[in-house]
Amino acid sequence: MARPRLQIDARDGRQLAGSWTLGELARHLAAIRPQLQATPAGASWSLREVERLDSFGAMLLWQHWGRSWPKNLEINDELRGVIAAVAAHSGRPLPRPHRFTLLEALVLLGSMLFTFLGHARDLVTLLGQLLLDLLFLVRHPRQWPLRELSANMYKVGVKAMPVAALVGFLIGVVLSYLSAMQLEAFGVEVYLIDILGLGIIRELGPVLVAILVAGRSGSAMTAQLGVMRVTEEIDALAAMGISRTIRLVLPKVLALTLVMPLLVLWTSAVALLGGMLSANMQLGISFAFFMEKLPQVVPIANLYIGLGKGAVFGLLIALVACHFGLRIRPNTESLAAHTTASVVTAITTVILVDAVFAVMLRNVGVPL
Repeated sequence: MARPRLQIDARDGRQLAGSWTLGELARHLAAIRPQLQATPAGASWSLREVERLDSFGAMLLWQHWGRSWPKNLEINDELRGVIAAVAAHSGRPLPRPHRFTLLEALVLLGSMLFTFLGHARDLVTLLGQLLLDLLFLVRHPRQWPLRELSANMYKVGVKAMPVAALVGFLIGVVLSYLSAMQLEAFGVEVYLIDILGLGIIRELGPVLVAILVAGRSGSAMTAQLGVMRVTEEIDALAAMGISRTIRLVLPKVLALTLVMPLLVLWTSAVALLGGMLSANMQLGISFAFFMEKLPQVVPIANLYIGLGKGAVFGLLIALVACHFGLRIRPNTESLAAHTTASVVTAITTVILVDAVFAVMLRNVGVPL
């Protein structure tokens, strides 16, 4: 496609040639504009050699002509029609931006409230159904989905150990390094053990593992249920009289609730190891002194609180993941949207519940 050209003919007129489209003009506009501005008023124009002209090229010429047709213009009917269409719309005023009114704000707030209540109702319904399923399984022990439970525990627990250990170790090193810099300035390096112990065992360990699990295992649960919805496998289970909550939801919820405290314990131990190594290298705190001092400055209640948080976080993450997975409609767009919503909701819920724990247990496990 020929590049746009502006030439001067023998009568000092302007002869346009080539392709006057956005794609071509974007690369040559810096050279075209000075040529247009140097054109004297009343010059004749010839567009006979123009190969293509789109709305951008037409608007460029129309604005240069001062929004009126030149007196001496050679142009075919097709190009004249393009410029005329641009000229017809160029005089219209721009639409005014829509103002967000108070009524619309109330409607939006009400819509968000009803959406939240709908999710809360479905979550409570799902939790109630799981409790009924547990009562049924207690009365019929042979119906326990042990294979599904074992498979889910392996997927959400064992497979998550490497990444949890890596993140926990790095967090421990960073926390120890940054804390040591401040404590060393005041000559109270020994309090580094207090900071690492309380921070990791009570807060960072459970929250860090919960965020990792929500992004890794929670999204996988939602996507798995969503794909089964798209491929109508859930409908097939219902047609065969198999409970979807007993076979699909309950093993996931139980597995994550049981595995999360173990993951919290594992990650907290590795994070303390990273902090201990960093403290030894930066402050010279020996491993033996660190291990001897840790139980003295961190009461055992903090370990119980961390493990309890892990179980609660695991239950919430699994419930949220399964809730969004069962709401997925049989199309790929719904699958992607609900998987994203599942991860965001699970992480937000974990942080909110952690704040509730912090307020409720503010007097428990704190060294005097």
